Amino acid sequence: MIFEGLKQKSTAKQAIYRNTLNTFDMLRKVSQELVVELSRRITPVDSTVVIEYRPVNDMEFHIRFSGDLLVFVLHSNIVTFPDDYGPMPTKYVEADFRRRFFGHIMAYNFTADSIKYQRMNDPGYLVGRLLINIDNHYFLEGVQQLELPDNDMSDNLVTPDGLKLFVESAMIAAVNNDLIAPPLDDIQKISVKQKLENQQVSRASKVGFSFSNEQRHQNIDGLAY
Repeated sequence: MIFEGLKQKSTAKQAIYRNTLNTFDMLRKVSQELVVELSRRITPVDSTVVIEYRPVNDMEFHIRFSGDLLVFVLHSNIVTFPDDYGPMPTKYVEADFRRRFFGHIMAYNFTADSIKYQRMNDPGYLVGRLLINIDNHYFLEGVQQLELPDNDMSDNLVTPDGLKLFVESAMIAAVNNDLIAPPLDDIQKISVKQKLENQQVSRASKVGFSFSNEQRHQNIDGLAY
């Protein structure tokens, strides 16, 4: 009994991980194509605006644009959630115990200068999390600006169009999350350590995001280049 349970769960997790790897590869390709498309459209308008895809390794890639950086990360572990979380209480998940487990892909927003100047204390903000199951269906969680699909995971099959919408929406969320300068009182003093480490003490920071499951409608043309 123990062996059978272990075998079924291990086999399911391996299948889910393969699905997640394939989804990440698809996301990578979609992102590259989107960057080419947006660059082609923006260059005649303003040639100084750079939209760039940057590979990092098999489990991470970046998209840089308008002073922002989106970091897409494939998590190496398969996870599950409490019974009352997200898709867990649905009939779809309850019908097959293997659907209780997910691979996940995270999208974080940093300012591009945080990475460029290696400002180690600068925060990044989670924009969205993509959960992938054994059926190659997905559940998307994210900030209010994301085009969140209907929460019925049984209908959400991973497709290039769906992943493109995820990337577009993440870009919109990033550019709409403005930088806020710190109050003067917070930057009156600078330590020797900060000076030696070439930290920009007066640097602005993003306000962060509000998460919501409400579906929003916005087009990639809403990007504020």
